Order: sequence, then C-alpha cells, then structure tokens
Amino acid sequence: MNDSVNRRYLFGVCLVATLGGLLFGYDTAVISGAIGFMVKHFSLSPAMEGWAAGSALVGCVLGAAVAGPISDRFGRRTMLIVSALLFLISAIGTALPRMFAEFVFYRALGGVGVGAAAMTGPMYIAEMAPARWRGRLVSWNQFAIVWGMLVVYFVNYFIAGRGDEAWNVATGWRWMFGSEALPAGAFLLLLLGVPESPRWLAKQGRKEQARTVLTKVDGPDHAERELAEIENTLNLESDSFAELWQPRWRPVLWIGIVLAVLQQITGINVFLYFAPEILKTIAGAKMDVALLQTVLVGAVNMFFTIIAIRKVDHWGRKPLMLAGYAGMALALFAIGGAALAGEIKAWILAAILGYIAAFALSVGPVTWVLLSEIYPTRHRGRAMALATFCLWTANYIISQTFPMMDKNDWLVATFNHGFPFLLYGAFSVMAVLFVWRCVPETKGKSLEEIERSWLHEK
Repeated sequence: MNDSVNRRYLFGVCLVATLGGLLFGYDTAVISGAIGFMVKHFSLSPAMEGWAAGSALVGCVLGAAVAGPISDRFGRRTMLIVSALLFLISAIGTALPRMFAEFVFYRALGGVGVGAAAMTGPMYIAEMAPARWRGRLVSWNQFAIVWGMLVVYFVNYFIAGRGDEAWNVATGWRWMFGSEALPAGAFLLLLLGVPESPRWLAKQGRKEQARTVLTKVDGPDHAERELAEIENTLNLESDSFAELWQPRWRPVLWIGIVLAVLQQITGINVFLYFAPEILKTIAGAKMDVALLQTVLVGAVNMFFTIIAIRKVDHWGRKPLMLAGYAGMALALFAIGGAALAGEIKAWILAAILGYIAAFALSVGPVTWVLLSEIYPTRHRGRAMALATFCLWTANYIISQTFPMMDKNDWLVATFNHGFPFLLYGAFSVMAVLFVWRCVPETKGKSLEEIERSWLHEK
C-alpha cells in the first residue's frame, strides 16, 4: 500500500473526527454575537448574562464526565455519534425557546455534546495516527475549533446585518443558534463511515479488526509493530481506574488536570464568548464594528493555529507552551494596564489579537495534544474525561464570573474594567512556571513509549 493512499485514508478519517471540533467552536462561540440581543430580549441581569454563556459549560462538565466511561465501554466512534446527535438537538432547541429556562436547557444539552466531543475527538485521532503524524493531526482538532469559531463569527455578522436592532432582539439571535443544525447533521452522517479506534479494538480483544484498521493507516508492517506495542503495554496495566491514583500514575494524572485548568483560567473563552462586549467597553467600538472586529479575532486565531499544526511536531510541545503562556501574560497585562490607566484606544485591539495569536500558536492546540498523549491506553478515556471535566469546570467559573467582575461597581471604580485581565495575566505567569518545571516533552514518541517512560520513572 503506497504512502499517498495511507495518507488519504488517515487524513479522511481524522477530518471527519475534527468536525466535532468545528462544532465545539461553533457551539461555544455563537453566543458572542447573540448575547447582547438576548440580554435585551430576556431582560437579563449580569449574573444571568453569565449564565446564558455558562449554562453550556455546565453541560460540558457533564459531557466530559460521562464521555470517558462511555468511550471506554462502547468505543470512541460511538461517543462521537452521540455528540453529533446532541449538537443537532441543541441547535434546534436554542433557536425556538419561548422562555429563558428553555434556552438554558437546550444550551446545556449542546454543552454535553461539546464536552464529549472535546475529549473524544483528540483521543480518537491520537489513537489512529502514527507517532510521526500524531501532533499535527491532533492539532487539526484545534484548527477545526477555531475554524468553527471564525465561521460562526461571519454567520453572526451576516445575520445581524439582515435587520435592525429590534429585529435582532426579537428574531436574529434565534437564527444564529439555529444555523448550527447544518454542520451538526453533516457530522452525524459522515461518522457512519469511519472505523473504530484500533487501540480501543485491541483493548477489547478484537485483534483482527484492529489489525485491519492499522493496515489501512500505514501498511501491514506498521500494523504488526503497533499491535505488538499495544499488547505489551496493556499487559503492564491494571484494569482498575483506581490505579491512576497510585504513586506511579498520580503525577501524570495531576499534570493533565493542571494543564486543562490553566488553559481556561488564563481567560481565552472570555475573549471568545464576550469579544464584542469587550471591544465596546475597552476599545470603544460600536456594536456593528465590534462584531466585525470579532471576525478579525477569529481570523488571527485560525492563522496562528495553522502555524502550530505545521510546527508542533518540529518545535516540540514544551517550547511552544512556554512561549505561548509568556506572550499571553504580556498581552493581558497590557490590556489590564491600559484599562486601569483609562487608555481606551484602538491599539488595545492589537493587544487582544496578540493574546489570541499566542494562545492559538501554543496553548490551544498543544494542551489537547498533551492530554491525548500522556495517559495509559486502558484508562485514556476516563483519565481524559477527568481532565476535561476539570477544564470545563474552570471554563464555567471564568465565563460566569467575568460579567460579574466586569460590571461590579467597586471593581470598575477601582480598576476601570482592567481587573479580570490582570488576574488572567497572573494565572499565565503561573502557567509558565508549571510547564517549565513539570511538563515533559513527548515529541516523536509513540503512545506506548510515553506510557513506558512513566512506568520506568518509578
């Protein structure tokens, strides 16, 4: 089997899996264009405004919690199919609510799909890909996330331009949410044509099916070599999830959890969910200009994610993470300091774009690469579920508290809207120190080599 055929098959399967990432980005970022109109439509307080965005994240927490056990028991592909169904139901439900409580229910339901897809998609790709391709292919998932965000920023801008403010308050935001039904339906149909993860098949004792998939990926020699490595590694593992809490695995469990939390508490989703409101408040933009500038945020996010995909297997995981968190810290301190000094100027947009670029080049894709690599095969689903559960919990806390901090009278009087950004900057400095001291380099290693490296350290 020639290499081009292998690449075509592998890339095709992984592209289907990354549609879950596209829907992840689409579903989470659609709120950015709709939130201002929804506040008026439902007469929302700052706390309820945070709940409009944060309700999806509560669903994400639940999705991450259940996706691991389900994917370990029934398969990675099965979990992705369930996620696609939830995306489709949520898209329709959030477009048609009569009351805010109905919207919250369907928004949270979509969040369950996001949480499950966010965990299962990278894991599925990592278990399909040879070591030499794994970093960039898992990074495709992050590219799909930011592509979904960019697409929905354009969709929101286009829909908002179809009518005046009264129309958008009454109807426009509904079309924004309903537009997700098209990619959700496509994802569901395409998933019916992809195989199950070969590592999951091997774990279930379905060796011949695993061999067939691995042969299609990279030829018969690769298949035999990978099967031997998988079986040898599985023989070293206990079948108890409690094993991950034993001394030999506890460090890797905590490294994944801390990486997941740091990705969120450094503020990325504040910019992705509330970008138009931030640009109005900090940079002094009008609503239509703020929506257009949000498209620019999405474009920068996508451009630097492409660079990360091309370079993550060359530059390595750790150097990218260190550079990214350092750049994010500088940008956040610039934004917070400018707000504190009352400098509401256009150049603040450049600082925001610098923050987005630093995140997209490193922390965004590389966190998911590391989470998909570092855990043992037998427990990868449940371990990633735990880390992703913590990630979405942190995301919910940040998204819920940002409007409350940004509109708190005392904080505004003292910091002039700069406090949240200074806080996220401090967390970014903490992230630099953590990555430098605790995170290993995994570039170029097979999943089984990474797993054995943890075992040999004890």
